[in-house]
Amino acid sequence: MRFARFIVLCFLCPVFSMAQSVSITGKVTSKETRSPVQRASVFLSNSSFGTSTANDGTYSLNRLRPGQYTLVVTSVGFSDYTKKIQVGDDPITLDVELESKVTQLREVVISTNAKADWRRNFEQFKREFIGTDANAKLCQVLNPDVLYFTYSKKRVTLEAETDNFLVVENRGLGYRVKFLLKDFKSDGISNIVSYGGQRLFEELPGSKAQKKKWDDSRNRAYYGSPMHFYRALYTDKLMQEGFEVRRLTRYLNPERPSDEIIHQRMIRYRTFIRPDSLNHLIDLANLSKYMQDRLSTVPWYSAELLRSTQQSGIYAITFPNYLYVMYTKKRDENNYKDIYRPLDMPNYEISVVTLFNNPPYALFDKNGIVITGDPLYEGAWSKARLSELLPVDYVPTQSFEAMQHK
Repeated sequence: MRFARFIVLCFLCPVFSMAQSVSITGKVTSKETRSPVQRASVFLSNSSFGTSTANDGTYSLNRLRPGQYTLVVTSVGFSDYTKKIQVGDDPITLDVELESKVTQLREVVISTNAKADWRRNFEQFKREFIGTDANAKLCQVLNPDVLYFTYSKKRVTLEAETDNFLVVENRGLGYRVKFLLKDFKSDGISNIVSYGGQRLFEELPGSKAQKKKWDDSRNRAYYGSPMHFYRALYTDKLMQEGFEVRRLTRYLNPERPSDEIIHQRMIRYRTFIRPDSLNHLIDLANLSKYMQDRLSTVPWYSAELLRSTQQSGIYAITFPNYLYVMYTKKRDENNYKDIYRPLDMPNYEISVVTLFNNPPYALFDKNGIVITGDPLYEGAWSKARLSELLPVDYVPTQSFEAMQHK
């Protein structure tokens, strides 16, 4: 789809619906034998919609919210099946054929420090995948043995993946998250964490009082999140929902070397014991990456950022330079070295969004989930981890103002 074909939306109508009756049904069979596959896991990735196939291979996912999803089917002995599906107002029938999986043995490296290395990698993985906030302390990885780690000391990168569901119980939000983790990478030089994969949210059992507490925690996690922002954007409710959006221009600081050069020089100076050079380099590293930061004085509105696409229910966001997003209903006392904050601005939660396509854009659906474009988030949104993650079909049960008056 060409970006030039996107059309500016001058008027957007709220379309959130609390109840839906759309369903996806079908049958899962083996491609080789044509026989039904029993107890296969069938779910919509990043959502709470999941089930298992019956004895005859049939499945049904019901009461779905409109949006674009990835249907995932997994079963022991078969390769995972994934397919993007656009859920609208009409029922969908989709039969799936699974291909037998060829088992590949992993290379095993034995060392005297293998257990210590794995433990160190696992602790770093938990910090950067699950988080370090209050909810993260209530998260437990139930099957850490499914994780495979690769660490590069030279590149300062940690990579992880799984062959099976990684199961995490989040007792801060009341979910059991089953994650088929792919391509997790923590870059210690650029300080960027990225990952992909498919995940399913399941409700944890709890008392009425516990579920009420989880409900409050989910609402707090939702308000001010990227999901909340994109939903407010396409329904033309940015200011009503507490977002103030401005254009940010900034330039790389020529006095500060790149992260990679800083890392290389630190290794060299430490090796040759040059404390003066090392201290000077640390001072340079503490400088902001950017300079000449300028914020537009007039907030942007949805129509200036939003584009429609040829696909119903899919929207595009586009802007020049950087997008400066303030959530005015929350305060953030964290000091982000590279995030500009005017001296007269209250300590709002601030996030900076960067797009990388040419021309710059990202696509998202009605659930507020980015499906193409992978924006880079700095500031408050960059700190969000699994501990704060909500299923794409989540709908808040009360307004932010109602929460504050409790």
